[in-house]
Amino acid sequence: MSRRVPFMRLEPGEDRPAVEGAIRRVIDRGWFVLGPEVEAFESEFAAACGAGACVGVGTGTDALALILRGLGIGPGDEVITAPVSAAYTALAVMMSGARPVFADIDPVRLTLDPAAAEAAITPRTRALLPVHLYGQPADLPAFSAIAERHRLALVEDACQAHVATCDGRPVGTWGVAAAYSFYPTKNLGALGDGGAIVTRDLALAARLRRLRNGGQTDRYHHVEFGVNSRLDEIQAAVLRARLPYLPGWTEARRAAARAFRSRIDPDAKAVLIPPELEPGHVYHLFPVRSAHRAALQAHLSSAGIDTLIHYPVPIPRQPALAGTNPAACPLADRLCDEVLSLPLYPALAAAEIEAIVTTVNAFRPG
Repeated sequence: MSRRVPFMRLEPGEDRPAVEGAIRRVIDRGWFVLGPEVEAFESEFAAACGAGACVGVGTGTDALALILRGLGIGPGDEVITAPVSAAYTALAVMMSGARPVFADIDPVRLTLDPAAAEAAITPRTRALLPVHLYGQPADLPAFSAIAERHRLALVEDACQAHVATCDGRPVGTWGVAAAYSFYPTKNLGALGDGGAIVTRDLALAARLRRLRNGGQTDRYHHVEFGVNSRLDEIQAAVLRARLPYLPGWTEARRAAARAFRSRIDPDAKAVLIPPELEPGHVYHLFPVRSAHRAALQAHLSSAGIDTLIHYPVPIPRQPALAGTNPAACPLADRLCDEVLSLPLYPALAAAEIEAIVTTVNAFRPG
């Protein structure tokens, strides 16, 4: 094919009429913050996630930080989390005042390794924070057992795993709470920033609603130190418009992933595909691994196929985390040196999938 295959497409497609109608509805109503769209979205998203309650907030980062604060986790406490993710996972721990502690990844699943996480527990540990990386759930049965054994809070970073399941159960319902991001690139994306917390703990949800709104019980009455992190009405309306499309979009992602898995040459030693360990994987990203990543990326680019690297630097090696005295995570270091994300999104056409498969199979490192 002659035209370029972009890494993603963010403009509305089949959902455009619903999205534009939702925006007009908010504009015509003239209510823009903490109104009926947010309330309706919270109810609808909680139902989609199988959770008891949802609290809309400004970003996925805020969602994580507010969960920790809502649980009373702060200065002097430690939270064990993954070394491979967007750095915002660890930054959210720091926003709460706690210290992020990194344990290495499972070499197959690529998410936080339960055994390594358990070995990192100290008397200061208050929570486990696994990340459902690339849309593949972390090993939640193992983390649930560890959390119960050590009396720790299990908090899920589900920012890349909208409506994913683990062992047949929705992610976001295994721990005390879970954080979601609606950044435009996510499987369910807004037209700007947005985030949410889901939880079965209704008392925690009530406190989080207070914390997101300056700690107010009602207007101008602040009973505790809160923040200003509110999902706005326009973004909530856009998310409501798009939520009914999410099951179909998720299946389109899975279908594209099946095509890649079945047709990219399994005997090609230069390009390795991480296994799918959960049928509930939602394929926010489709990563491959190669010891010749730079050459592979250049090869794909020369054929008009855009790729990205998620993530080139492990979080413990980020200068912003230096003060936390992070532990070495050699498996994470290796992954970050090898991983490359191929285009995968619901609007990816059959001809584009064919071009990606053919180009990857033609790769021969020099």
